[in-house]
Amino acid sequence: MHAFCESPQILSTIEAVAADRRMARVHVKAVSGGIQAATEFFSEAPTPNLVLLEANQDYEELVQDLDRLAEVCDVGTKVILIGHINDIQMYRDLTRRGVSEYIVAPVGQIELIQALSDLFTSPANDPLGKSIAFIGAKGGVGSSTMAHNIGWSISTRQQQDVIISDFDVAFGTSGLDFNEDPPQTIADAIKAADRLDDQFLERLLTKCSERLSLLTAPAVLENTCDYDGEFFTHLMELLQNSAPYTVMDLPHIWSGWNKGLLLGADEIVITAVPDLANLRNVKNMLDLINQERHGDRPPRLIINQTGMQKRPEIKPKDFAAALDRDDFIEIPFDAATFGLAANNGQMISELSSGSKVAELFDNLAKDVTGRSEAPKVSKSLFAPLLGKLKKSK
Repeated sequence: MHAFCESPQILSTIEAVAADRRMARVHVKAVSGGIQAATEFFSEAPTPNLVLLEANQDYEELVQDLDRLAEVCDVGTKVILIGHINDIQMYRDLTRRGVSEYIVAPVGQIELIQALSDLFTSPANDPLGKSIAFIGAKGGVGSSTMAHNIGWSISTRQQQDVIISDFDVAFGTSGLDFNEDPPQTIADAIKAADRLDDQFLERLLTKCSERLSLLTAPAVLENTCDYDGEFFTHLMELLQNSAPYTVMDLPHIWSGWNKGLLLGADEIVITAVPDLANLRNVKNMLDLINQERHGDRPPRLIINQTGMQKRPEIKPKDFAAALDRDDFIEIPFDAATFGLAANNGQMISELSSGSKVAELFDNLAKDVTGRSEAPKVSKSLFAPLLGKLKKSK
């Protein structure tokens, strides 16, 4: 996309759009100057997929300038025009002349990203799956347990296809938590990065249930975790094309690829325990995320293991207040239930389906997916027919 802006406000908006995570695959160039500057530039250079123009002139002059630009535009180039006149007839005339979209200034970052998305969305393509990143404020706070239980809830309670991907290559616990020991793991994908495609990925996935698949970690120390970020970008594209929901179990390390996965996720869940080091780390994470992810929903905060006997802790409300937040999920310390589930390779809802913690997991699963109601599942093949018979009576 090449943008030609006549005002500092629009130029600033374009720069913010270019830095947005949703535009990571788009090459954006923004310069000062309007339609005449664009015409002069493209008379000696090929036009890109999209040209964005800001126009301040009156309608007659605008049409003349657009006609001159059309003479140097390549076939297939889309044009978005940001104007300062709010007139429906003008909009219709411009679209008839080949302008793809006309937006009335001022325009915000999210509004412009939505317009770009709508312009290049193809109804024939399957929608991209949603990615949900789970990360701990420190190691050992229970982030993986949260990721696995909530991923299980999405697949079981909401009947949605889910892939849980364990990115903690050296110390991941997804295989243990689901009582699976697959022969192939995410390490095999990393080793074969040059030939990783959807078919190869399918062979690496472990089927836990009809709707839940795992990409486990080998939990071996043969190699360090100094990986190429481009590989994980490609892997996430394949995962999101394979299932409606990808749960990312991120390790507590601060590498370039892990940071990229975190900031690129559609939803983020941070797990912490109520002590001072966790509070500091959560604040640092939130500051970074808020700075880098304009227009996204703020991360969910889970305060885990509260009420542990003989351990000094910050009260959950005070913990959240120190972060200028009033929304959080509190999970009380329950060594017996969580320990038994981990040792059995079970989820909390399998072990204690009616418990308060199982309900918390189900509610958070609804929240991160945006699905308030879980679909009803027939218990027998004859249930639909019996339902009709009851109605007829």
